[in-house]
Amino acid sequence: MSYRVTLIPGDGIGPEVTDAARTVAAATNVGIDWEVVDAGERAIRDQGTPLPDAVLESIRRTKVALKGPITTPIGSGFRSVNVALRQKLDLYASVRPARAIAGEGTRFPETDLIVVREATEGLYSGVEQWDNPEHSKAETIAIVTRAASERICEFAFQMARREGRRKVTGVHKANIMKMTGGLFQAVFQEVAARYPDIASDERLIDNMCMQLVKKPTEYDVIVTTNLFGDILSDLCAGLAGGLGIAPGALYGTTMAVFEPVHGSAPKYAGLDKADPVAEILCLELLYRHLGEREAAERVFRAVWATVAEKKFVTYDLALPGYTSTPVPPSSCSAMAREIARKVPEVDLDAPRPRPPTMASVPPPDTALEG
Repeated sequence: MSYRVTLIPGDGIGPEVTDAARTVAAATNVGIDWEVVDAGERAIRDQGTPLPDAVLESIRRTKVALKGPITTPIGSGFRSVNVALRQKLDLYASVRPARAIAGEGTRFPETDLIVVREATEGLYSGVEQWDNPEHSKAETIAIVTRAASERICEFAFQMARREGRRKVTGVHKANIMKMTGGLFQAVFQEVAARYPDIASDERLIDNMCMQLVKKPTEYDVIVTTNLFGDILSDLCAGLAGGLGIAPGALYGTTMAVFEPVHGSAPKYAGLDKADPVAEILCLELLYRHLGEREAAERVFRAVWATVAEKKFVTYDLALPGYTSTPVPPSSCSAMAREIARKVPEVDLDAPRPRPPTMASVPPPDTALEG
């Protein structure tokens, strides 16, 4: 079967890592017709806007997209393309798996959890303003609604049930933000009651950060609001080995966009040294979304085997923490070719090389701290 998929190469290292993903895709038996559209800095240069209508129209037509990282200026410049894309297409569920991938010295080698982040409102709603003419005081308004909170919590519990996960943890700051945080907390509790087969608990955001760096294997699925999810997903990527291996997915009711967690790293653009693993694992998630589970499994196992062998890995995967012996770093394109070479050789009958799924649900802490 063949699929038409929107491809957004992105900025900085984006074109290189999306080319790497296309190299691996070509090694599978899944036919993909890529519909390439530009967003970000190149689109500003050529079309005068970072998010042309053609990008939105393409995704609405194909229903699925693979995206490279797009630069977001810090403190000034154009508004985040990523945020605008989520809001305009109502891609409300940001899903960030954190899976340790074959690292000898990875600090938490059994990390295997998922952060589910509400992606359309919260402190990223875009409601900001200066509060005086001198621009010495500014304010941002966090918008939290019952409807958005309910659908993201429902998404998290349904995903946990579908993926065989055992527990969902709701994260908020209801002790301080009693209205916005309190609303999310109340809705989480209501939704959790509808899923008696899935264990649930709650954490305050600050306590959640501490708990994750102490004992990440006690968590399975985490659901939270926009800003907290953004922070926790990077923290969890660090537990698993870094942003270079962290894929992400955005789901709406009819559309899905797959994008790596890392940024555009403009200083590495054009050097063919960026780690392609996160983008290639986005391809894995894309295949799972399309129902091409064998192809997805082949991609995942080929990535794992390549990182484990350490013959063709980029500079970040050649550092101590991923290898106990010196390894000469490879290029982005060479690593992609090696992963692609392994795809048809994968033995699907062999045990799956992945961190163990959480075997038991620990008792909750006696109190929420913070």
